[in-house]
Amino acid sequence: MTPEPLRILHVITGLGLGGAENMLTSLVLHSADAGMTPTVVSLTPGGENAARIRAADVPVSDLGMRRGLPDPRAVRTLALAIRAARPHIMQSWMYHADLLALAARATLPRGERPRLVWGVRCSDMDVRRYGPALRLIIAACARLSARPEAVLVNSHAGRAIHEQLGYRPRRFEVVENGIDTDRFRPDPAARTEMRRTLGLAPDGIVLAHVARRDPMKDHESYLAALDRMPHVTGLAIGLGTETLPERPNLRRLGPRTDVPRLLAAADFVVSSSAFGEGFPNVLAEGMATGAPAIATDVGDAARIVGDTGRIVKPRDAGGLAAAIAELTGEDSTARTARRARARARIESVYPLARAAQSYASLYRSLL
Repeated sequence: MTPEPLRILHVITGLGLGGAENMLTSLVLHSADAGMTPTVVSLTPGGENAARIRAADVPVSDLGMRRGLPDPRAVRTLALAIRAARPHIMQSWMYHADLLALAARATLPRGERPRLVWGVRCSDMDVRRYGPALRLIIAACARLSARPEAVLVNSHAGRAIHEQLGYRPRRFEVVENGIDTDRFRPDPAARTEMRRTLGLAPDGIVLAHVARRDPMKDHESYLAALDRMPHVTGLAIGLGTETLPERPNLRRLGPRTDVPRLLAAADFVVSSSAFGEGFPNVLAEGMATGAPAIATDVGDAARIVGDTGRIVKPRDAGGLAAAIAELTGEDSTARTARRARARARIESVYPLARAAQSYASLYRSLL
């Protein structure tokens, strides 16, 4: 007999184009196959992923909060949303949403409280770069981490770091991200069109760097590596990248909704992050399009890349440039084989269907 679909209420800080937001969206869009019926509540309004979720007829609402401005009224609003959705499980995503979900659940009668799973999506955040508020929020989460039924992390590095930060949950589970390999795939037509649109040579070497402008992403090392390789063109994709310093071999594209097509146009995907990454989605997404990865050794990057690309030390522009030079210097036969291995690794190790089933299995084990 088919079990009753699990009603899941996802609570997330926002629905922009970040890694956590993209993963939530992919999970929501494939929930039915794993026996889950989702509802989504965002703390802040708007976001490109909100439109994608609504287009799939999944209920989406927001609490009207503004980033950086606490609003005690949001606790009551979220409690009303919980009552309306009657979820079996409430899954929160990232620190702010974790705390708000815990507070809202506490206001409900015990018989109306769903099981709560916190979501941790990062590893070793350098909180000195972000002011005292983030440090206080992480400390509060650590102290309260035994309150939810489980804490779910998307990386082994994230679990280890948060144990060091004092997290002591009843259950600490790792569910690595899954990649929609139908959406992220080799696409020769998109490759040709995007290169023509961007004014790139059909046979030129193109790197894709997909990350918002933020201290953790260390765009400076990426730019310094490009300076050493004038024959290579680098794409900078993400919020704020349109304001990066100009380079002759840099295309500053800003936030984009056509990332799968841009990755298909690239030869390699690059991550220059200095800290903080848990499971860097862009590496797996790029590999799924057939773009081998060159990444810094942050979070679970080395586990994702395996032997299909190169891993270098963080904050080492010279090492990053050397790794790029090594892979771009391979002959066409070796490069074609490497592209195929990168795609095959994501298909076999990080399929989205497996991740969705892992979420569902964890949720059912909590009921």
